[in-house]
Amino acid sequence: MSKIFSRDSWAEIIEALSSNWFRTLLTAFGVLWGIFILVILLAAGNGLENGVKQGFDGMATNSMFMWSQTASKPYKGLPKGRRYRFKVGDVEAIRQNVANLKYVSPRNQLGGFRGANNVTRGLKTGAYNVYGDYPEIIEQQPMDITSGRFLNYSDIQEKRKVAIIGESVKTGLYDVGEEVVGSYIKINGVNFMVIGTYKKKSNNGGDAEEAQKEIFVPFTAFSQAFNMGENVGWMAITANDNSSITQLKPQVFDVIKNRHTIHPEDDRAIGHFDLFEEFSKITGLFTALNFVAYFVGVLVLLSGIIGISNIMLIVVKERTKEIGIRRALGATPWSIRVQILLESIFLTIISGMAGIALASAVLALVNYAMEGMDTSEMMFLNPSVNIGVVLIALTILIVSGLLAGLIPAQNAIRVKPVDALRTD
Repeated sequence: MSKIFSRDSWAEIIEALSSNWFRTLLTAFGVLWGIFILVILLAAGNGLENGVKQGFDGMATNSMFMWSQTASKPYKGLPKGRRYRFKVGDVEAIRQNVANLKYVSPRNQLGGFRGANNVTRGLKTGAYNVYGDYPEIIEQQPMDITSGRFLNYSDIQEKRKVAIIGESVKTGLYDVGEEVVGSYIKINGVNFMVIGTYKKKSNNGGDAEEAQKEIFVPFTAFSQAFNMGENVGWMAITANDNSSITQLKPQVFDVIKNRHTIHPEDDRAIGHFDLFEEFSKITGLFTALNFVAYFVGVLVLLSGIIGISNIMLIVVKERTKEIGIRRALGATPWSIRVQILLESIFLTIISGMAGIALASAVLALVNYAMEGMDTSEMMFLNPSVNIGVVLIALTILIVSGLLAGLIPAQNAIRVKPVDALRTD
């Protein structure tokens, strides 16, 4: 241990490495480049992951969306090809029969931006998606309320004809500076009072502009105003945090199949989109990308380590006479071994730290350049690595330095003083 903290030992290490500084520099570059590639690859993977997950920010990812389709199998005397519709009673049945569900939100939809004009205000008209929703939809598909408020359960219970409109709806139906909250719009000829406005991001790569062309009204008022009766267009279902909607959805489907006399094995009768399943695929993809980054980075680093080991073998060969003299003067094999290992570890750590510093500088420049950009819709955001990755990199460097010096150190202690002194 005293050897490690000896000033003479470190002076000898520096002298040995600086005696042929160009060779030392080239050797160190291999390790520097390896650790640089490792950090950059991991940071790039994190940046891509941050950008993609930004589209899910605030969204209840443990959710699925479900709608009715046609029965593809005959069952109990009912023919295949039969069309059915979800009912309000289905919502309560799911809540009662399926445990660990956080939200079961029925939804109806009217028209859309690709259809005919369905909303008017004075002389201005527009074609917008109109949704009949429950208040919890804002937890499942988050949005920022820019003025007024969102729906509440008083609106549901009293069937209030109120509406929350997107910023693009506001732009299309109102003049600049005109008061929106408290005004009225007509949806298919029915008056609704505007109680709020919202803005939200695009839906995972969708059109951000079209995401603002939506109107939300209470589900009960929607059903009453547009003669939907007990019909439900589709549902947004979210599981509790300690459960998976992917595991619970067979139970949900069973409830629907039993209530609508659908064959138990008819998987086509119920359409659905499992957001949790898709989100899990994305998470798994980034796990694989991180593995690839580690694999490639370590391989590049390994090539640098091999270079250091080869150079240390050459150094030991060049210092055969010196080692022999030290052995003749009483130096122990352990002291010789430690000296060679210290040289290897020192070169590895110094070059590795330089690689980490260079990678950090590059990442800082990238993040600085992105500060002035609108990153809300970008697929790449805040490329960085955490302190854990740096500690792992340092551990790899220390271990690599030891491995690089093992063979040269072992060769050094095998030198016999008599043979070394004969060397010209």
